[in-house]
Amino acid sequence: MNRSPDPPLYEADKGFLSVLLGDGRPLIVFTGLALALAGAFALFLSARWHFLPHDVQYLGLTAEQLCGFNSCSIVRFMFHDRVSFGGALIAIGILYVWLAEFPLRARQPWAWWTLLLSGITGFGSFLGYLGYGYLDSWHGTATLFLLPLFVGGLVKTRFLVVGSGPGCLLTRSVGESWRSSLGLGRALLLATAAGMIVGGTTIMLVGMTSVFVPQDLEFMMLQPEELRSISSRLIPLIAHDRAGFGGAIATMGTIVLVIAWCASPARSLWQALCFAGLIGFGTAIGIHPLVGYNNLMHLAPALAGAVLFIAALVFSYRPMINAA
Repeated sequence: MNRSPDPPLYEADKGFLSVLLGDGRPLIVFTGLALALAGAFALFLSARWHFLPHDVQYLGLTAEQLCGFNSCSIVRFMFHDRVSFGGALIAIGILYVWLAEFPLRARQPWAWWTLLLSGITGFGSFLGYLGYGYLDSWHGTATLFLLPLFVGGLVKTRFLVVGSGPGCLLTRSVGESWRSSLGLGRALLLATAAGMIVGGTTIMLVGMTSVFVPQDLEFMMLQPEELRSISSRLIPLIAHDRAGFGGAIATMGTIVLVIAWCASPARSLWQALCFAGLIGFGTAIGIHPLVGYNNLMHLAPALAGAVLFIAALVFSYRPMINAA
């Protein structure tokens, strides 16, 4: 009896990179994980009340030294922006991984166009950091590292949805009644996303122009001239933080808007939205009482968005969790 040959240990005709990169989705997943890790690092630094080394070099002051001015209100204000930014990055990373591993794996073209649209918004917002004259070298390096990987992922995954144009973003996935539980949840998600886009864009534009709203100056108990007297580079650094945070919120809103309109109900979608929302809204709202910035007018948009988002999750829970 002839013994059958042993099966090959691996496919010898495949290259290492071709297997590693696959159909391009691993690059998108890596981008999402890198964004989430960057957001977690921002939270870690803020929790320890530390600036990044290049921030210290640019400003000429450590966080501890800056805390010596006006009862540390400036540092507390800056970390409130940075914690919110970190939470937004983690939320975006979660949704990027979901887009790559679920709808894009299923060759749904709207997922690819969502990634493209949000990538233009997110990576494009880097230009907003230059509006006040501060080039964040670490952020710039990370962007230059991630952007080719993200673009490479888009190029490779484009073959999964070839022939589908951006018009697919206009097609609603499920024709349920807006009065149904799922319809109400979807409508509330759309409202939340629209608010994030408007709010994030406003924050980014404010960061590129006037930098502060009256409530900010009231919290710090300082005027711009007084901040400039501490350091001529302090306002550009704060403007950089504001523009980055605003761009991240607008990007998050863009992703949620398309998902709410185009995505089919699914257990994985509800879970991804829940995790992203808890982290995004939780950090943006939770940091305020920790630093003492409790102005209700300032908090109202975030609180309203959180209420709408939670209501959306409640209404859509059963239809999504029980979806076939």
